[in-house]
Order: sequence, then structure tokens, then C-alpha cells
Amino acid sequence: MTGDLFTVAETDAPWTPTLLARAARRVLEGGIGALWVRGEISGLKVYQSGHWYFTLKDAEAQVRCVMWRPQASRVKAQPAEGAQIFVRGLPTVWEERGEFRLTVSELLVTDQVGQQQLNLEKIRQVLEKDGLFEAARKRPLPELPARIAVVTSLDGAALRDIITVTRKRWPAMELVVVGTKVQGSEAEAEVVRALGVVNRLPDVDLCVLARGGGGKEDLAVFNTESVCRALAAVRVPTISAIGHETDVSFTDLVADLRAATPSAAMELAVPDRADLARHTAALATRLAQALGRGTRLARERLARTGDRLEQALGRQLERPRRDLERLGAQLDALSPLRVLERGYSVAVAADGQLLRRRADFTAGLGFILRVVDGSVPARVERAP
Repeated sequence: MTGDLFTVAETDAPWTPTLLARAARRVLEGGIGALWVRGEISGLKVYQSGHWYFTLKDAEAQVRCVMWRPQASRVKAQPAEGAQIFVRGLPTVWEERGEFRLTVSELLVTDQVGQQQLNLEKIRQVLEKDGLFEAARKRPLPELPARIAVVTSLDGAALRDIITVTRKRWPAMELVVVGTKVQGSEAEAEVVRALGVVNRLPDVDLCVLARGGGGKEDLAVFNTESVCRALAAVRVPTISAIGHETDVSFTDLVADLRAATPSAAMELAVPDRADLARHTAALATRLAQALGRGTRLARERLARTGDRLEQALGRQLERPRRDLERLGAQLDALSPLRVLERGYSVAVAADGQLLRRRADFTAGLGFILRVVDGSVPARVERAP
């Protein structure tokens, strides 16, 4: 390799990223050239332009690949996730990102399934056999959690999204963040440890396991058996929010609820105070209306009861009133006054004795003569 590839035009000025990436590209393309590579395909994305982007990997390494539309259009069928393929491509550097990749010109699919895909299938079968995917074991989320444990990376965008959504919906909500690595060789043990910590936290109502987007390889830890079993052992309801909306990991199937993104997880877990306030106001309005209707009905019923009671009392008093009137008429008919009204009078002695017979009237006797409209003093002039 000639030295002028690593020299900048007669000066000792520092290299720029553009010069460095361009030089690396020339070294790769000129020094290696096109070659056949065998590996397991992962994360194939086909864009509207017709270009294919995917990852080729084995047990220890991976390389990003691009296949432009003219070459991709010659492939009869898209390879399945995890399939073993052969590709012929040119190792190069994508200068804009400084990223090593393989520009693929041919792609052949074998009948074999990649080892990693086989491992995933074995894990899936074991977890399914033990009932970790069954709907019957799913627990409902608490309606108004007071304390939520969040297991995620302390440096990732997922945590920022979780905090933003929570503060917007319910500022008083308490979040307990248990930090962990979410990718790399140490991630599996750390996630298992973090989920174990959740079981020791007091007064936790819900656990959210979250990670932002990434490639299939970045999400591999959430397909491991130990992480799935640790998630299933969490004593409170769980939400799995791993990757993008289209990504589905084994933890999504084990958790009590799967959320498409970390933000969506908090929208499911945390009540919206504005919605709750509107709901409470609506309930108060309906309660007031119901009480008003109940009061009106009670008032109407009371009025009807009063009318019936008045009528019943009237009926009960009617007979005694008629009897009293009859007795009064009889007494009135027997009254001495009634006799006096017919022209009679009554003689009463000074001592109050009635003078009924002729013999009672002695000469010189003074007495009172009672007539209908009063009394008249009288005296016997001579004996009858």
C-alpha cells in the first residue's frame, strides 16, 4: 500500500473525518475486494426506494449490509429473519457515518436456519411450556398507582421519555428508577439483578421494563431465558416496553402488558389528571342531577301522601262530625230556650227554685219570670 494514502497534501495539518473515512474506504475496497460471506440475516428493512438494509452475523460478530434496488430486484423472495444466506459483496466504509459495511451484489438463501434463530426458538419453546406466555397469568394494572418502578438504562432516551410523559400526566407520581445496562455482554445479568431489586422495594404498585429503539441485536438481552424468568417473578404487575412499535421480544410476551414504546407504557400506567378531572366533574354533575331528580320525586310523593292523608283524615272525621251535629240538634230541640221561643215563660223563685204549681205562688212572693229574651221581675199580688 502506497504511503500517499495516509498523507495530506504536503502539509502536517490534521486529518478531517471526511479524509479519514475516504482513505479507509479506498484501503478496504482496494485491499480486499469483492468476496462471498456466509451468515445469518437479521433486521431486514425494505424501503420504498427498493433498497435493502440488513445485518449479517454469526455467533461472535456482525456487519451491516446494503443491497441497492437493481441487485435486490433480482432476488426471488425475501429471506426470513434468522435464515442462513450467502452474499457476494464489497467491503467499504459509508463515509457519511464512518461506518463499515458490505455493499451486496448477490444474495443466495440456504435451507438452514441460523444458530441464533435456533437458540431463540429453543428459549421460546421452554418459556411457552412453562406457561410464561399464557394469558391466564396476566394481571390487571392498578388504576391509580402511587409508586412505579422503572427498570431501564440511566443514559437512554427511554428514561427521558418516561419522565416527560409522567410529569405531564400526573406530576405527583413517584418513579423509582433501577438503572441497568440494556445491551452488551453484561446486560443480561444486570437486568436480572435490577428486576430482583424491584421485588425488594417497598410500596411499589407497578414495574415497567423499558428500552428505546435499536436493531434486533440491540434487543437480544430481552429474549434471554433468565431475563424472562426474572420478569415473570416480579411480585407486582409488569409492563414491557422494548424497542420500536414493530419490535416484539419475549419479555413482551411474558409481561402482564406490552407497550409499543416507553412513552406508550407510561400512558397506559399513569392516569391523566386532566381526563380524571373531567371525569370527576361529569360524575359530580350526574350526581347532582340524580339528587335533584330524587328530591323532586320525593317531594312529589310527599305531596301525594299528604293529599291522601288529608282525605283519609277528612273521611275519618266526617262521621263524628255528623253525629255531633245530630246530637247538637237533639239537645237544641230539648233546650228550654226553644220552649220559650214558642211563647212560653218560666217562673223562678229568688232561691232559684222553679215555680211549677199554683200552690207555689203565695201572696207577696217575689220571683223572676224568664222569657225568651231575658228576665222580668214579678210579684204575686194575691194568692190564686
